[in-house]
Order: sequence, then structure tokens, then C-alpha cells
Amino acid sequence: MSRHHTLTTMGSLGKVSMKPHAVFVPFPTQGHINPLLMLAKLLHYRGFHITFANTEYNHKRLLKSRGSSTTNLDDFQFETIPDGLPPSDGDASQDLAVLNDSTRKTCLGPFRELVAKLNESASEEVPPVSCIVADGVMTFTLEVAKELDIPNVLFWTFGACGFAGFKITVELMKRGIVPFKDPSFLTDGTLDTPVDCIPGPNNLQLKHIPTFIRTTDPNDLMLDIVKSELEATSNASAVIVHTFDELEHETLDAISPYLPPIYAIGPLPLLVAQIPDKTLQSLDYNLWKPDNECIEWLNSKQEGSVVYVNFGSIAVLSPNEILELAFGLADSKKNFLWIIRPDLLVGKSGLLTNEFFDETKDRGLIISWCPQENVLNHPSVGAFLTHCGWNSTIEGIAAGVPFLCFPCLSEQPMNAKFVCDDWGFGIEIGKKSGRDEIANVVKKLMDGENGKVMKKRAKEWKAKALEATTSPNGSSVVNLENVVKILLGKSNILE
Repeated sequence: MSRHHTLTTMGSLGKVSMKPHAVFVPFPTQGHINPLLMLAKLLHYRGFHITFANTEYNHKRLLKSRGSSTTNLDDFQFETIPDGLPPSDGDASQDLAVLNDSTRKTCLGPFRELVAKLNESASEEVPPVSCIVADGVMTFTLEVAKELDIPNVLFWTFGACGFAGFKITVELMKRGIVPFKDPSFLTDGTLDTPVDCIPGPNNLQLKHIPTFIRTTDPNDLMLDIVKSELEATSNASAVIVHTFDELEHETLDAISPYLPPIYAIGPLPLLVAQIPDKTLQSLDYNLWKPDNECIEWLNSKQEGSVVYVNFGSIAVLSPNEILELAFGLADSKKNFLWIIRPDLLVGKSGLLTNEFFDETKDRGLIISWCPQENVLNHPSVGAFLTHCGWNSTIEGIAAGVPFLCFPCLSEQPMNAKFVCDDWGFGIEIGKKSGRDEIANVVKKLMDGENGKVMKKRAKEWKAKALEATTSPNGSSVVNLENVVKILLGKSNILE
């Protein structure tokens, strides 16, 4: 089936008359919870009853960050399932590989029990479960959907380029290239080898492919997870990727032969912003308490003068990387807002010196978490120094801000490659860059002629994102309505 469909939409915010019940199951990290919660809001506004199933561990973190219990809205309830892991630090992201492995091996039973409980207690107010929307790496949900004969849509919270990277990872495994045979691959230039496993993405090298390939372990856990989750994806009713057609048209065409019907829906913040119900719109799920005082600080700075620095919810930096980045920011002489969450540093904390704080006291602010969308859309922000996690990437595109790319793990090198080479609004900073190079790159983007070109390009992509999400015939608007029809069991109307 072609990924391009013709459908007369019900309007970008039109409600459906039925009362379907969608159960959402995000992968339990902040960067996966956020986009699934945004999609859940959009479906709730269209008339769906929503059950949003988080892990018990993350629910406790939510209560800690809020200081009170979760507020459930009518027809929008939060439930929990265990993640199968022993107790750990209550204010830190869990190990990605271990968490992935645990959820795929232990969550099926508790999830089946949750759905059974919802169905057994079904009433006019809480209808029986009629569909499941699960994270792309929570494919155990497919089995429950099959048992109940209901639609199951998988939401891969990555861009099309990231998904292509995972598909290439599996192809490299099939060809016996990955895992690598010798540790020297990290230093002998192997990562500069061109890659052409699938048509579509151009000028790829092994260094752009998700970092899970960088191993010599034949039993590597993340490689096994990527392979098994991609294979299971073929059993979904449909697949959503968090992007928009104009941004990744060629890559979407390249990955669509490997998937069920695929729909690009994004940027989700721009779709959610159109919901007139402000209570629903403001519902969040922050695992760290955001510091809103940073907005007041931004208000005191000139337009376009601040570099916003944030490495997301999972990436960690070494002490040396933190120090070089800190003094690079200091030596750039630019204003900066830097988010250093409690678990960002590997090793000892308290690394930043009095020399650094004295140098930057009038132009730097460091806090532990912030309302990122508000920050990116603040007129004082002139650049985004980011790890290029996909949430941050798509939010930065929606805000029209140029990037300083500092990719760390997973598909982030692929995202950074597309930002810099294909979409033209970013400059990459290598993880081994020293403070002088970092300072020069910051000044180049903020003040240089090339920086002006990138700022212009970023604004152009923002305009295209707005067109995709606000026009009645915008690609993301049409794709969202297509997915609604699939979840209602009406996919046969699609040609």
C-alpha cells in the first residue's frame, strides 16, 4: 500500500461521534512519554476515552516532580504497570538497554491484566478498550491487540531518518558487518565507510548509523532489541513517525516498503497548540520539576542573543566534555541558558569552577530542567546547542531555531547529519572538540554570515511545519485523520 492516501478530512480539530477507548503505552523515558502524551491529547479532543499506561517507577517520579497526586481529567486516566526492574535512584533515567530488555520480557502479562481490568469494569462512562497506541519499541502490545481483535498502531517517536538508521542497523547485522570484528574500528577510519543499505538517504557513513552498531559483542543487547522490535513492527495496523512529509519526503518513501501503512504526523506541539481546551493542552508529564524562572531571565536578554543548551533526558557527558563545553561557552562571550539535569554528569558532580561562574555570572544561567517548548519559542533564544534527540530536533524545527549539534547516542548522529547536511540549519560540534573550537562554532552561528543563512533556513522549515499542521489539507492534518479512522476500525475506507 502506498503511504499517500486521499481522504476528505473532518477538519483539523473535528470531533468524532463515537466513544472509542484508546490505551497508550509509551516506552518509559521522558523523550518517549512526551510525544505519546501529545498524540493522546489530540485523540481525546476528537472524542476518544484515553488510558495512559506509565510504569510504576515513572509514576512515582511524576508525583515527586509535582509534589501532589496526578490529576485525571474526565475520559483521560493514568494507569501503571511494573517495568520488571528492581528499585533504583528515584530521580534518574534507567539504563536504556536494561530497561528495553525488561519491558519486552516482563510487561506483556501486566499489560494484559490492565486491559482485562479495564474491560471487566467497562461502563457507559469508561467504555471497553477498542484500540491500542503503543510506542514502537513496546511491541509486546501487539499480542494483546491480536487477542482482542482490535487495531494497534505503533508510534515510532523518531524521525524517518532515525527509523532508516535502525533499518540500516539490521541490514548491517544481516551482512555480518555489525557487530564489528575488532575494537580498532573506532580508530582506524572504519566509521567513515560509506553506507548504501537502503535507497533514499544520501552520503551516509557508518558514523551516522545509530551508535548501537559500535560494538564487537556478538550478543549485544541493544542490537538484539533493535532487530526484534523492527521485525515485530510488520504486525501493526499502522505506523506513525513524528515528522512531517515536507521535511522527510524522500526518507519516508525509502522506509515505507518495509512497514505497514506509515503516517508522518508532526510536529505534534503545533497540532496540540490548536486544541482550545486549555486544561487538556496544559496536561504534562515531567519527570523532573521544571524551573519556570528561566523565562524571566530570558525576558531580560536581547532578541536572538541566548544560546540554549540542553542534552535531553538520557544522554550523559564525561567530566572533560562538561568542562570543555563550559569554557567554550564562557569564551564565546555569548549569553547562555544551560540545562544540567541531576544525572547528566558521569562521575563526580560539582565540576564547574569558580573561575567559570565568575566569568559567566552576568550572561549565563544553569538550571536542572525547563519548559523546553516555551524556551525554544522565546524571542531571546538565537541558537539551540542540542544532543539532537528527536523530540528536541522536531521542537527546534517547530520553533525555527538554528542548531549547534552535539550528538551523543542512539540515532542522534543520523539526526545531526540531516540537520546539517540535508536541511541546512545546523553546525555539528564533535564530542572531542576543545573549548576553543566550541567557542568559535558558537560565534560562527550567532554572528557569522553562514549563521545568517542557517537562521533563515530554520525559519523556512518552521513555515513548512506550520503549513503541514495548520492548513486543512496539511500533510500532518490529513495523516492524523487517517490514523483516527484506522483506530476506529474504518481503515477500509482508505484507498
